Amino acid sequence: MGTETEYGISTPSDPEVSPILTSTHAVVAYAAMNTGARSRWDYEEESPLKDSRGFDLRRYHTVPVVDPDAVGIANVVTANGARFYVDHAHPEYSSPECSNAWDAMVYDAAGDLVLLRAMDNVAELHGQGVSILKNQDPCPPLKIYKNNVDGKGASYGSHENYQYSRKTDFDTLAQALIPFFVTRQVVIGAGRVGLGMEGEEDGFQISQRADYFLQEISLETTLNRGIINTRDEPHANAVHFRRLHTIVGDANMSQTSNFLKLGMTKLVIDAIEGDVDFSDLRLAEPVEELRRVSRDLTLTHRLKLRDGRELTALEVLAEYRARITPVDEVDQRVLDTWDEVVALLAEDPLKTSHLLDWTAKWALIKSYLDRGVDISDAKLKLIDLQYTDIDPAKSLHHALVRKGRMKTLATSEEIERAATTPPADSRAWFRGAVSAKFGENVIAASWQTMILRYAEGSAKIGIVTVNEFDREHVGHIIDAADTVEDLLAGLERIGIPAEHYQTHHNKQHINKPHEH
Repeated sequence: MGTETEYGISTPSDPEVSPILTSTHAVVAYAAMNTGARSRWDYEEESPLKDSRGFDLRRYHTVPVVDPDAVGIANVVTANGARFYVDHAHPEYSSPECSNAWDAMVYDAAGDLVLLRAMDNVAELHGQGVSILKNQDPCPPLKIYKNNVDGKGASYGSHENYQYSRKTDFDTLAQALIPFFVTRQVVIGAGRVGLGMEGEEDGFQISQRADYFLQEISLETTLNRGIINTRDEPHANAVHFRRLHTIVGDANMSQTSNFLKLGMTKLVIDAIEGDVDFSDLRLAEPVEELRRVSRDLTLTHRLKLRDGRELTALEVLAEYRARITPVDEVDQRVLDTWDEVVALLAEDPLKTSHLLDWTAKWALIKSYLDRGVDISDAKLKLIDLQYTDIDPAKSLHHALVRKGRMKTLATSEEIERAATTPPADSRAWFRGAVSAKFGENVIAASWQTMILRYAEGSAKIGIVTVNEFDREHVGHIIDAADTVEDLLAGLERIGIPAEHYQTHHNKQHINKPHEH
């Protein structure tokens, strides 16, 4: 599993600068000042328009070759095995592959540190009057937010990804997950001041994303979003696996919310793959209920089920909770935390303000409302935004942590380590360790491949299996290698072949293989 976070970005000293340009500055500055890996992304295995329902709306039939510093599409593979790049008008951090919800939460939090360092790098270059991009002025200092709305009608994503068996029937999976996704927001919502896509109505709601979903199932991620996304792009062996690309969640500052978002969803998917039946929980109006649940701060709204019953969001979640079974210690910790949180929510939602994002934010907003400030006051929108500021010196979330009013789960040392060290038990170890040690030799990389330059040409290594190429499997080979040639020889000794290509004057270009 893993996460993808599109961060909000602004330049307060010069608001007219394009976020596409500032996002590019952030990625390229981070790459230049933190890693030697200036690799482009290898798009050969990408198929973002392939649909789990059996069709593929390919935009192109040839593989694009994109400069890693190009405005709007800059890219770098970080030392922790993640991808940091420009996605539309946002800097995006896609975490490395993790085997459990705890690690996935920690590596998601590590993304905030990557973005913070990028902010610092841009500020340092601006202070020197230097632009990291050719033919561009120095980038003004940045503000970066871990949120999902810009207040002008646009929403950007915080996506989750879960690998599951291709043997699992997609329609069964989708219908089982829809009621869960509609109701889990009472645990994982980030809170939002404003109702409607453009915040045209005054009010506070549980989820940042609820107003932006228009149908139950869809391939789209930017328009006509569906509660279930149908993208069939496994980033693994497509014969055996699919990847559930989940776009219906909020970006979380709270470690508890993030841990539960990932852990609860993993457990429900496990249960579906184990043939547990959730068909009796199907909702009569899922899209409408997504918004109704988000706007009910008392958690007393009763959702209408297709079988005629009416249940609250907490009662629906209790049905899921009763049917799942933990398989390891992390699962059990998820269940213990799940039980703790929903019990407090049932007593009084504000009793979770030390644990969850939406209630922490609502407690701050409510304290102003109780003093007579109107919900339409602009300062409340500012509180909403400042809560999600990733700068600890400016963030209201981090202020609550410092005051002991917001509980954290992982230590700062764990998160610092995760920002520079890949997970030891997944293929991210290989991607991150090779990028850190041989960054100048990395021509291109993707979730499934790495293309490395060496004296006689270049070589493409397939890293398809998610739980191979880990520290135990290849760590000793990377540690012992002084050159890429050593690395390739070591991999060959343990049966990992590479496709070799001729040297060409254009070192970024991959030619056809030698003809034998």
